[in-house]
Amino acid sequence: MRALPSAPVEKVIVTYKSQAAEAGSNTAAKSDTAEKAAKTGEQLSFERRLAGGGALVDLGDSATKQDVTEVMAAFRADPSVASVEPDIRAYAMAVTPNDTDYTKQWDLFEPTGGMNVPAAWDKTTGSGVTVAVIDTGYAAHSDVAGNVVSGYDFISTSADARDGNGRDADAKDEGDWNATDNECGTGSKASNSSWHGTHVAGTIGAVTNNTKGIAGIAYNAKIQPVRVLGKCGGSSADIADAITWASGGTVPGVPANATPAKVINLSLGGASATCPSVYQTAINGAVSRGTTVVVAAGNSNANASGFTPANCANVINVASTSREGNRSYYSNFGAIVDVAAPGGETRRSTDTPGTVTTPENGIYSTLNSGATTQSTENYKPYQGTSMAAPHIAGLAALLKSAKSTLTPAEIESAIKANARPLPGTCTGGCGTGIADSAKTVDAVTTTPPAGTVFTNATDVTISDNTTVSSSIAVTGRTGNAPAALKVGVDIKHTWRGDLVIDLVAPDGTVRNLKASSSSDSADNVLTTYTVDASSEVANGTWKLQVRDVATGDTGYINSWSLTF
Repeated sequence: MRALPSAPVEKVIVTYKSQAAEAGSNTAAKSDTAEKAAKTGEQLSFERRLAGGGALVDLGDSATKQDVTEVMAAFRADPSVASVEPDIRAYAMAVTPNDTDYTKQWDLFEPTGGMNVPAAWDKTTGSGVTVAVIDTGYAAHSDVAGNVVSGYDFISTSADARDGNGRDADAKDEGDWNATDNECGTGSKASNSSWHGTHVAGTIGAVTNNTKGIAGIAYNAKIQPVRVLGKCGGSSADIADAITWASGGTVPGVPANATPAKVINLSLGGASATCPSVYQTAINGAVSRGTTVVVAAGNSNANASGFTPANCANVINVASTSREGNRSYYSNFGAIVDVAAPGGETRRSTDTPGTVTTPENGIYSTLNSGATTQSTENYKPYQGTSMAAPHIAGLAALLKSAKSTLTPAEIESAIKANARPLPGTCTGGCGTGIADSAKTVDAVTTTPPAGTVFTNATDVTISDNTTVSSSIAVTGRTGNAPAALKVGVDIKHTWRGDLVIDLVAPDGTVRNLKASSSSDSADNVLTTYTVDASSEVANGTWKLQVRDVATGDTGYINSWSLTF
């Protein structure tokens, strides 16, 4: 937990008894404020009437605690006053996590290549949702353990499982190393254990605010390790059964899943021109039970249509992006990709394969130091669509937690509809863009205002000390605009206090929505303003005008809307 800042009280809220003249008359309230100022010797001023009827009284920025006490006592002593209370400060609760390696998680928070995760934590952290990680199993890690629930080992061949038996209730990762080249088929290479499932699990649900390691995207969700990959990968038969079991379906000879998952992450795949029916049947069953299935697009820099289960229906197919917001050099692409997410690049595309030259640009998560079998826990950066998929699985958990009635189709639609265009390039197709966690959560938790909505979602860059605008052509309306015109604004900009935002009517009339403020250091403007535009003809070209009044911070208009 973190202590909130101690802010001085500069104003008080005075509520008068209903029969008092000050309760309905601003003139009377101003007069009473002047009397209290004379009585206390303080410089008091009536600022405005609040919606609830109270009077906001300004004490000035030099008032001490003793001054506040004296002023409140003077108001309380007045028999016309029902109550008086300080105007206290509130703070956004999505504070930066205290996890020691959080600064390495650019994929969560950086405005260029990140997924805007922290701003979603005000509304949801994944509570009540279980995410199944169908992968290599789980290598014990103290930064994930608090969120792990019992899983299952679905590897049916003892030699591949390396645990002395076939399927069992222990999802422990026994290692997926290969001792020699060609051991797993012609062209396969000797390799150490990847501890892949544990890395994926950390991205989704690492314990957060525990003063160690990393933060998970859905850090109050539960992680269910389901083991399907061992020596030389895993079989489609085992993977299909795992999908069925994880989502609460019945698998012959396997006990029922006591904690069925509402999200499944499949950071795995193989080459196939079509989706095998064994996969599609299992996926369809999972979705019918209300489970969202997230799949990695693949790492072959090729069309994802040639890889499975990426080419199956009823999944969210995820491509990978770099820290710079480009399609990662290795990521698959194509029309079947639904959305992109950070998968990182631990080396440049021109660097020697297998080397790690840019670790700071990878996805940092939980791992194990063992070369073959488990040893001590650690953390390392990885790259891959395997790292991108759990970002979307984590977001799906946030959405399901925020609104439990969401179906898999609705979750997919929300993620795709609220993604932002890649700031870099994507040859071949990266779906609707990079997923935006906060925008997507807001979309599913905010009741849209009734009426006809006109939207402009074309990005407009906001540079330092410039004025830009975005236009919406309103047609098909009769008469004037409403007295409560809703202006929805989504602006991505660090230090939003630099911005002045105006609504410009078709006849050129300017209505200020937001003033600049040197003390407002928060990022982004994501809100809806209500404007009395009843004097304006509805039809015509309306503009959102944004002026940057300072240097050092930039951004862009992501989208805005008018609701009539």
